[in-house]
Amino acid sequence: MSKFKKQILGSLKDYIMIILGLALYAFGYTAFILPEKVVMGGMAGIAALIYYKFGIPVAISNFTLNIVLLVIAWRVVGRTFVIRTIFGITTLSALFGILQPLFTEPIVGQQAFMNVLLGALLCGLGVGLAFAHNGSTGGTDIVAAMVSKSSNVTIGRMILYTDVFIISSSYLLFHSIDKIVYGFVILLVVSFVCDYVINTNRQAVQFTIFSEKWSEIADAIIGEAHRGCTLVHGTGWYTKHDVKILLVMCRKIEAVSIFRIIKAIDPHAFVTQANVNGVYGQGFDEEKMKQQIKKSKHKKDGNAAAHIPPLEHNSNIEETADFSQRQI
Repeated sequence: MSKFKKQILGSLKDYIMIILGLALYAFGYTAFILPEKVVMGGMAGIAALIYYKFGIPVAISNFTLNIVLLVIAWRVVGRTFVIRTIFGITTLSALFGILQPLFTEPIVGQQAFMNVLLGALLCGLGVGLAFAHNGSTGGTDIVAAMVSKSSNVTIGRMILYTDVFIISSSYLLFHSIDKIVYGFVILLVVSFVCDYVINTNRQAVQFTIFSEKWSEIADAIIGEAHRGCTLVHGTGWYTKHDVKILLVMCRKIEAVSIFRIIKAIDPHAFVTQANVNGVYGQGFDEEKMKQQIKKSKHKKDGNAAAHIPPLEHNSNIEETADFSQRQI
């Protein structure tokens, strides 16, 4: 398969997962949260306030407000961010328009907290899937991106400030502390589930293995577990003897199999196991964040950057098998 076809299939998969994530978000919001008259954070929260006050469907207000923000942010955040966000808000607003008329009453009757919790779980799962595949839901992301360009406030902190303000403002409409508490519950659950989905998608395990039978262990890991490993030369400072250290990267679900391989060959092997959030390169996740390289204003600077010497090879590390030998 050509590189171009792989890129097309990869982009198609991303867009399918983004649409699925936005569909989960829209369902959780319209079926569980909106009928309970609870305001969550983001542009969906502002759209809910407008709907509760003036009766304008959330699909219309969500799309209109996001477009206005994007027009303002065009010069600040860049064309790539705007185009990617337009797809997200158009799809999400269309889903809002389809689903809102179908759910006029809470699905779980007289169980406000249960509805809020279920809605928050679905919203967090949807946002996590969209973000994990380089998608965007617009809303406060746009405001945060603009503010972060002109100040030292981080995007995450700006989103938090904006969401807290939106949720707290619902008191002016409902005069109910319960609604505000439910809104903060949604904010916390959505954030937790979103982070969990994103990090779980990237989780891997790193083994550090000290054993006199390092050669047999390395061959067994490559042959049986289909994982690559790297040999590092070290020195035990207490004994002053040279030691061989194996480094192995694998998926979390493969960790038990590799650990059994190690102990079957050398029951006395010294092994450490650590969780790793994100392993990138051939055989592992591909980094999806596209870095935008700005052109230098001065030709001299551009030529200087082009002649940066490569990093020197560390002669203390000998690779016997590359991490990228096997696909996950």
